[in-house]
Amino acid sequence: MAQEIFSRYELKYLIPFDMYLMLVEEMTPYMRYDKFGTEGKYNIISLYFDSPDYKIYYETRNKLYFRQKLRLRVYNEVTMEDPAFFEVKQKYKNVVNKRRTKISLQDAYRYLNQSDFSLPQDLNISNPQTMKEVHSFRSLYQLQPEVVVSYDRQAFHGIYDEDLRVTFDYNLMCRSHDLRIENGPLGTNFVDSNLVIMEVKVTHSVPLWLTRLLSDFQCKKQSVSKFCTSIDLMAEERKRDTALANPTVYTG
Repeated sequence: MAQEIFSRYELKYLIPFDMYLMLVEEMTPYMRYDKFGTEGKYNIISLYFDSPDYKIYYETRNKLYFRQKLRLRVYNEVTMEDPAFFEVKQKYKNVVNKRRTKISLQDAYRYLNQSDFSLPQDLNISNPQTMKEVHSFRSLYQLQPEVVVSYDRQAFHGIYDEDLRVTFDYNLMCRSHDLRIENGPLGTNFVDSNLVIMEVKVTHSVPLWLTRLLSDFQCKKQSVSKFCTSIDLMAEERKRDTALANPTVYTG
């Protein structure tokens, strides 16, 4: 979680929970637990941003060659004094670039609450250049908080392939009625509770042993956007709530 700038390929798979457990067992000789959390397990809560006309959503939904996202992320339970991370994630074709800066959650909210989209000069941040990118991106698109996405993750690193990282995300939930990420992993499941999003992240190529393992388990790459799926679900819930509040009256 400490790395602030990197570029890599990310391959996604949607798999049943029992397959996740079997894959972890098979991966054990080649991978070690992420050093964060017990057995590489921790919770992630992210606040995603979008423009008033949903430019960010449509960039991803329409699978543009170049697309980008802004999010504010925390890990596990936090207070206002704990660290959070602003992240700019960009994808060009299949290559993902991510830049992040650490900032206290209190300072992050102070920045977001600036009515004129200004950047306070007294923020305690780990990477000033990335914070300038965050600010430019947010100002250009007029980005505002849109949805909170949370999930549990188990993460692994390659023992012999140092650039290899594999993550398994489950208990995937989202909400738009409460955008305070310190309030924890609350919301509606946007992926079936029996399914897990597996991501294989490499700088160069997937090692042969993992390619064979994915083939043996018949894992097929699948495009899964946590952000877009959450936006779709929240839109459906708003339509349903509107319909319940304004029922159709039939006369005859």
